[in-house]
Amino acid sequence: MDIDPDRPAPVAAATLLQPAIGNAEGWPRWLPRLLGYFIAVGPAATDMYLPAFPAVEATFHTAPGTAQLTLAAWFAGLAVGQIMQGTLSDRVGRRLPLIIGFTLFALAMAGGALAPNLTVLALLRFVGAIGASAGMVISRAVVRDLAEGTRGAILMSRLVLVMGVAPILAPSIGAAFLAFASWRFIFWFQALYGASCALLAWRILPETLPVERRIKVGAAQMLSRYGSILREPVFRAHAIMGCATTFCMFAYLGGSSPVFIQGFGLTPSQFGLIFGLCSCGLIAGSQINARLLPRFGLSFMLRCICRISLAATTVLLVLSWSGVHVLGLIVAPVFFTLSCQGFTNGNVTAGALTRHAGHAGSAAALMGVAQFALGATSGLLVGLLTDGTPRGMALLMFAGSFCAVIADLFRPRG
Repeated sequence: MDIDPDRPAPVAAATLLQPAIGNAEGWPRWLPRLLGYFIAVGPAATDMYLPAFPAVEATFHTAPGTAQLTLAAWFAGLAVGQIMQGTLSDRVGRRLPLIIGFTLFALAMAGGALAPNLTVLALLRFVGAIGASAGMVISRAVVRDLAEGTRGAILMSRLVLVMGVAPILAPSIGAAFLAFASWRFIFWFQALYGASCALLAWRILPETLPVERRIKVGAAQMLSRYGSILREPVFRAHAIMGCATTFCMFAYLGGSSPVFIQGFGLTPSQFGLIFGLCSCGLIAGSQINARLLPRFGLSFMLRCICRISLAATTVLLVLSWSGVHVLGLIVAPVFFTLSCQGFTNGNVTAGALTRHAGHAGSAAALMGVAQFALGATSGLLVGLLTDGTPRGMALLMFAGSFCAVIADLFRPRG
C-alpha cells in the first residue's frame, strides 16, 4: 500500500469537510459516526472478551483472576501507545498514524488468536493496544481540529453515542461467539475489525490537520511541550478528574466478569446483558449531557455529575461490604455510576483541550497516558482483590469517584 502522509483526501470527502473547518456552524453528519467507529476499537477490544475470562484460564490451566493480567497489559499498551500516537499525529497529520495503528492492531489480534500461552497473549494484547490507541487519541484530536469548548463537548458526546454501541454489543457478541466457537474466534473478529478501520482511514477519512499547523520538533522540545501542558492549570485539573473517573471505570471493567459470572453465577450471555444495560446508562448520560451543556455549561455539569457518581459508588461500597448478595441491589448503583461516566467522558476531554488548539494531539495523548496507566493499575488491583464478591470492585470504584470530587474542588472555574 503506497501511503503518502501529505496526500490530499479523496475529493468528495474533502469537499464535505470544508464547511466544518473554519466554520463554527457545523461538520459533516457522517464524521461523528466514522470517528465513533474508529474510537470504538478500544472499548470493543476491551469488552468483547470479558465473558471469555474463565475460558481463557481453562485453556491455559491458570488460576482464577489470571486472565485479568491480559486486561492490565492492554491498558498498559494503551498508555504507552497514546503518547506515541499523539506526538506522531501532531507531526505528520491524522490519517497516516491511524492507518498504521489499525494495521498493527489487526496483526496483533490475529496473533492473539494463535497464542500458545497466557504470557504470549498478554504480550500481544500490549502490542495491539499500542495500535488501537491511534483511534482513541487521534479521533479526539480530530474533534479538537474542528471544534472547541461547549461545541467540542457536544461533538464529543455524539462520539460517545456511537462509541457506546461497543460496550453494549461487545460482551453479548463475545458471549454469542463462545456459544459456538472458542474464545480465539473473538480475536479473529477483532483482527477483521482493525483491518476495516485501516481501510476506512485510508480511503475515506479526510485530513483535518493542514501541513502548516503540524508541529515538527525534537524529543527535547516535545518533553518541554509536555511539561508546559502539565503546568497549565485548566488542563491539569480536568486531566486529574479524567484519570480518577477512568480509574473508577476500569475497576468496573476488570471486576465485573468475576463478580457477576463467578460471584453471582451468571452465564456469559447473562453477563453480557447486565454489561449492556449498564452501558445503556453511559450512552443515555452522554446524550442528556449534550442537551444540557448549552443551558448549564461545562463547569456546572462536571461539578454536579462527579458528586452524583460519588454518591452512587458510596451506596455500592456500603452494600458490598455489608455482605448484601442481591444482584439488583449491586447492579443499580453500578448503573448510575456508569451513567455519570457518560456525562464526564466528553466533558473532561473538552475541558482539558480548551487551551491547546496548537497541539491537541499531544495534549490528548498526555491525558490518555495518565488515564490508561491508572487503568492498568486498576486492572491489577482488582485482580488481586478478586474474591467472588463485589467488595474489591466497589472499593476501587469509590476511590476513583472520591478523587474526582477532590480534583474538582481545585479546578479553575469559568
